[in-house]
Amino acid sequence: MNAIVFHPRCLEYGAPGHPESPERLQRALEFLRAQGVYRFREPEPASEEDLLRVHTPEHLERVKNREFYDPDSPRYENIYEYARLSAGGALLAMRERGFSLMRPPGHHAGPQRVAGFCYFNNLAVAVKASGKKTLIVDIDGHHGDGTQAIFLGDPSVGFVSLHSFPNYPGTGLHHEQNCLNYPLPFRCGEEVYLRTLEQALTAVDREGIEQLAISAGFDTYERDPLASLGLTTQSYRRLGQLLAELELPTFAVLEGGYDPEALGPNIHAFLQGLWGGHGGT
Repeated sequence: MNAIVFHPRCLEYGAPGHPESPERLQRALEFLRAQGVYRFREPEPASEEDLLRVHTPEHLERVKNREFYDPDSPRYENIYEYARLSAGGALLAMRERGFSLMRPPGHHAGPQRVAGFCYFNNLAVAVKASGKKTLIVDIDGHHGDGTQAIFLGDPSVGFVSLHSFPNYPGTGLHHEQNCLNYPLPFRCGEEVYLRTLEQALTAVDREGIEQLAISAGFDTYERDPLASLGLTTQSYRRLGQLLAELELPTFAVLEGGYDPEALGPNIHAFLQGLWGGHGGT
C-alpha cells in the first residue's frame, strides 16, 4: 500500500487570512484518514546536503536567518525547520512511491529564491536525491517556475506544466528546451485540460525515463479562488488514471489547492485514479 506522508508539525504555523493555511491541510488529513485505505508515514527533515543539491548555500542561510523578502511568503518563526521537514516529506514520498501531504509547498522556489508560498523546492530536492532520469508533471494551477529554473536544460529531466494564464507568476508561456509549458484559460474545463495533458505526454521525450514525479496542485478545482481551470473532483480521478497509464514508478508532492472543504476529496479522487482505487499496492 502506498504511503501518504504527513507530519503534524506542518500545522504549527500560519497567518490569519493567508491562503496557504494549516486549516486546508487539517481538513484534508481528516478526510483522508476517514477513508481507511491509506497508511501514513512521518518524514524526517531534509538534510542540508539534500537541499544543497538544488539550492545555493546563500539561499539556505537566508531562509535559516529569515533574511528574505517575498510578499506571499511570510517570515514565520522556525520557517527553516518547517521547510526542511516539507522537503523531507518529498524525499520520503519518493522512496515510498507515495504522496507527500505537507506544507509549505515548493514549486515556485528557485535555486536562490523564495517565492509564492515556497521556501525550498521539495519536489526538486527529491528528484535530485533519487539520481534517476525523471519526468516531472506539474498539475498545479500556477506555472512551476522554480522547478523549471532548476532543471532547464537538464538532460536527466523532462518537465511538463499545465497552468492558468494570465496568472501568477507570469511565466510558462512557451516551451523551453526540456520544459514543455501549456498555458490554459481560466475555467477551461475537464475536456480541454485532459486533452492538453494527453498531448503533452505524447510530446515529451520519455526515452530512458525511470520515474514520474508529480507536483500535485489542486487549485485547478472549479471553486478554487486562485487558479481555477474548472476541474471537478471526478476530474482528478481521471487525471490520476491518465498519469497511471504511463506505468512508471511514481511519487507526488502537494502544491496548491485553496478550497479547504474540497482539498481532501480532490486528493482522494486523484490517488484513487493514480493508485488503482484502493490506496495502491
